[in-house]
Amino acid sequence: MSYYLNSENHLDPGPIYVRENGQLHMVNLALDGVRSGLQKPRPFRLFPKGFSVELCMNREDDTAQKEKTDHFIFTYTREGNLRYSAKSLFSLVLGFISDNVDHIDSLIGFPEQIAEKLFSAAEARQKFTEPGAGLRALQKFTEAYGSLVLCSLCLRNRYLVISEKLEEIKSFRELTRLDLSCCKLGDEHELLEHLTNEALSSVTQLHLKDNCLSDVGVRKMTAPVRVMKRGLENLTLLDLSCNPDITDAGIGYLLSFKKLNCLDISGTGLKDINAVKQKLQTHIGLIHSKVPLKEFDHSNCKTEGWADQIVLQWERVTVEAKKPRKVPEPREATQYFYRKRALMEASRKCPLADSHMNSSGKLQFYKEKAPDCHGPLLSQESKKSKKRAFEESEKEQNNSSQSSKQKYVCLTVEDWDLLNSY
Repeated sequence: MSYYLNSENHLDPGPIYVRENGQLHMVNLALDGVRSGLQKPRPFRLFPKGFSVELCMNREDDTAQKEKTDHFIFTYTREGNLRYSAKSLFSLVLGFISDNVDHIDSLIGFPEQIAEKLFSAAEARQKFTEPGAGLRALQKFTEAYGSLVLCSLCLRNRYLVISEKLEEIKSFRELTRLDLSCCKLGDEHELLEHLTNEALSSVTQLHLKDNCLSDVGVRKMTAPVRVMKRGLENLTLLDLSCNPDITDAGIGYLLSFKKLNCLDISGTGLKDINAVKQKLQTHIGLIHSKVPLKEFDHSNCKTEGWADQIVLQWERVTVEAKKPRKVPEPREATQYFYRKRALMEASRKCPLADSHMNSSGKLQFYKEKAPDCHGPLLSQESKKSKKRAFEESEKEQNNSSQSSKQKYVCLTVEDWDLLNSY
């Protein structure tokens, strides 16, 4: 406007209105008076003097400076010149809401496409790792979108994440797969009790390998199904391997899972294995598998859903909180990196659980009429496995019939070594 009034060839600007105290007033000033009262026009500046991109990037703690520059996108032209463009209104609103995502009242009925973008924006700002606020924000998403937030959760050997983020983990709903292997939960853990909650009645695959469980924990886990026909009634796959305190009595509680298609009880404290096999086959139709089932190799263990990266953020935060604050030397940092890598690989292998399983043998069961359970591993080698099982049964019968003769056969150490060499 000042440029317009100072120009030589100007037209009549017309009446000038000024709002003061909520009322609109018309200013009747002579054009010469306006000219005399105006100073030389100052050039318009989009950014304050001394602004630079480096200053903007390095001053993330300065909220005032960030608010001034967060609305623009900076790029470079082919000639190397700095170019900025304004963000869209949608991006600005999305960023503002994600910064205050814990203050949202409800997201029920909100479009899923926009909610996913809002979730990603809040995740990029690590809002879900904040204590208190992260839990409130996560609960708003889980109660509105359920399995879209997370449908499969793998916490294998992540006991630190479970201890630090237990309430956040309990907020997930409509999970279909849950892997808690090698977490040492025990019979009295709060998460084991949460498995019987109605929010997790959709779980179809549950892995509880090497969790220090006993018959007491199995009885608590199966009580809602046995008494009220609720809880884990939709369970089709269950892994209880490497829990030596589970005995024959604990396996009896599993007979209430009528939809169970795959079961792994390797490394448990069974006394009468043949009786357990007969009981499982009679009551729920599970047959002992002669070959390992691919469902229990944990190769496809992964977290799926919007919150798949949040679990990794939780793990990184918990690990950084536990490690010392000392800044290591370059050589120490290298050794720490490779030692940490070896520990992570060893944790994935779970050597204690593997030793239990090797000592007691595989005890995995399946249903013949469940194609999804047995999978392509048996579809490719079904004939070979059946033939192998038939041969093994014949060998067992022959061994039992000739057991009386073998009692009288005395073999030396050299003979046994020769036989073992074959």
